[in-house]
Order: sequence, then C-alpha cells, then structure tokens
Amino acid sequence: MNEPAFVVVFPSIFAKNKQNLLVSNIKKILKIQNQRYSAISTDDDLIIIDANDPVFASSAINQLFGVGQVSIARRTENKFNGIVSTVAKIGGSLLLRGEVFYVKVEGHASGYLPKDVEIAATSALIEKTTDTDCRPGTEAKHDKLIHCYLTKKNAYVSIFLERGHGGVPYNSQDEQILCCVFDELSAISCLEAIKQGFDVRILVCYTTDANLMELVKMTNRIIPKLPSPSVTLDFCQIAIKDTAKTMQQKILVTSGVLCQLAKKQKIQRVCLSLSPLVFPIWLIEQSLDIVTKSKLIPWIALAGLDHAIMDTAKEIGLGKYLSRIEKLGSLRFAKNKDDLSGIIQKAVKSHQSVTVKIGPNNVHDILDSLEH
Repeated sequence: MNEPAFVVVFPSIFAKNKQNLLVSNIKKILKIQNQRYSAISTDDDLIIIDANDPVFASSAINQLFGVGQVSIARRTENKFNGIVSTVAKIGGSLLLRGEVFYVKVEGHASGYLPKDVEIAATSALIEKTTDTDCRPGTEAKHDKLIHCYLTKKNAYVSIFLERGHGGVPYNSQDEQILCCVFDELSAISCLEAIKQGFDVRILVCYTTDANLMELVKMTNRIIPKLPSPSVTLDFCQIAIKDTAKTMQQKILVTSGVLCQLAKKQKIQRVCLSLSPLVFPIWLIEQSLDIVTKSKLIPWIALAGLDHAIMDTAKEIGLGKYLSRIEKLGSLRFAKNKDDLSGIIQKAVKSHQSVTVKIGPNNVHDILDSLEH
C-alpha cells in the first residue's frame, strides 16, 4: 500500500475555535523535535500534516494540550463506495489472526449516514478476513478499532489512533502566570495551568538537595508541554522540614515567595496549588489573602481534581507520585498565624534562574547550572 499517510489532529472540544493557535503550536513542537513536514493544512475541524516521518511527528504533536486525538491515516475522497473499500483494505492489513474488530465512522456525511458506512465496511471486512478468523465486535468490546472520520470533501481512515490530553492550546489565554512546584500536587496544578491555556513560568521551591533532585525530575516531565526550544526555571530554597505538620506553613511560604518573584518579574497572576477537595477553606483564604494584599491576581487551577488531569499525569510519568496526593486527605490542619516573613525573605534571597534547552539531559543540565 503506497498511498501517503497523514498525521491527522483532532482538536479537543474546547480547542476547535482556537485552530490557528493549535497549528502554530504544532509547527513549533515539530521544529523543536526536528520533525520535517511538507505541508500543514486544515480540513473542516481537522488539522492535516504531511510529515516526513508520521510516527515520530504524531508522537511529538501528542505532547501538546488542545489535542483530542491524533492519528496516522490514509485519505480518500468522501464517496460511499470508495470509503467502504478503503476501510476494508486498511482494516484487512491491520488485523491479526483471531482479532475482534469494530468499525467506527464519524463526521460529515451527505446522502448517507455514517452508520451506513459502518455496516457496509464491517460486511466488507468480514468477507476480506474470512481466512484469519477475525470477527466483528461491539464498541465496548473489541481488540482493534478501525476508525474513519468524514469531512465534507475527504475521509480519513486511521492506521493508528491515540487519545490526546485535551485542554486548550498553550497560551490561548494570552496571559502569563507564575506557578510553584514544591510537591506532587503543585506539579499537577502547574500541569493544569498549562492545560488551561496560560503561558506558564515555573518556580521550584525545595528544602534539601534530595528534595531538589526529586522536584527537578517532576518538573522535567512538565516542560515538554511547553512548545519552546528552551525554558527558564526559577529556584528558591525554603527552610522548612518536610513533615505533615509543616504542610500548611509550606503552602503559605510558597504563596509569599510566589508573590515576591511575580512582582519582581512583572507577572500579574500567580497559580496557587490548592484545591477545596484537599485543603480547608480557611487555609485557601489565607493564601488568597497573601496574593491580593500583594496586588496580584490569584488563580486556583485545581478548583476541582478531575480524572483527565490525573490520566495526563500518569501518561507523562508522574503516576508514581499520585499515591502521595491521596494521603493529603488524611492530614489535619490547625488554624494559626505563624510569622513566616523571615522564612519567605530568606527563600527569596536564595533565588536563582536557570535557562535550559529542552532535551534528554534536562535534569543534569539544571542541577549543574545551580550554584550551591
């Protein structure tokens, strides 16, 4: 089968009206990953990339937020008989002996229904695979999905289809925000701020060298989501021990450090890694009060923790930290107003910035660049 294969990007439901920005981010990520392409075009809601290496290009693109699905697909004209023939041909080449398949057709159909194509293509595929013991299944139970999407002019039959991370394209809010990574939940919060379309700058607040190493590894899982060849990270050391009793102190200290650095860098918004599902409302209000008194705008990215962001965290390698987040629900917090100004000022004085080119050696490059 010598027909060309295209990378087909399905924007997420909230990114369909931001198609131009998503195309721009796709061009950036392909350039960063050294993936060549001859053309990028749109076909109704879809973004079509004629890439030199569709496998590596689709993998690079699927790091971005704003992508609902990404596929490697063959293209044929939107004509009923041609679509049925193409689905049967591609499906027959993909199925292994004894596999259960399901044909799914979506999109725009004129003069027929997508369901008509599903039925006809399933019948054609049954006939084509009689010698391999393959059989049709259901949408809920199958070994292999044969997916076809119809635009007004064309049909795209997937050779490979992968779910994206959803959200909206990077910087679609056109607003910069400063996020702090100091534990597992704050890393998820930073990831969510990126998913919500902010231009994110990351501050890492660590306590010890061992803690620094762990936080840099977490941050290294996040920065590939930023469609930029290099990234500037900020670092501050806070003099608080890592214990359950000092958790609320760390939250308030990092809120104070965030505010001072945001004002220094002329960033108007700070992201607080808090959720009412985990923390008491009075602690959230204390943190909000710190931000508003600094005449900055607070943002709580994790107003609700959903399965989608947890799935994304797992897929980018943060899954091993999620069990620690579950333990936060068992912590007990006591209302008090400790004077934390000294710890905040000391942390701000320790501030360092590091700019790294995004690549395979990020962790070592970051650690080597920090002065101890």
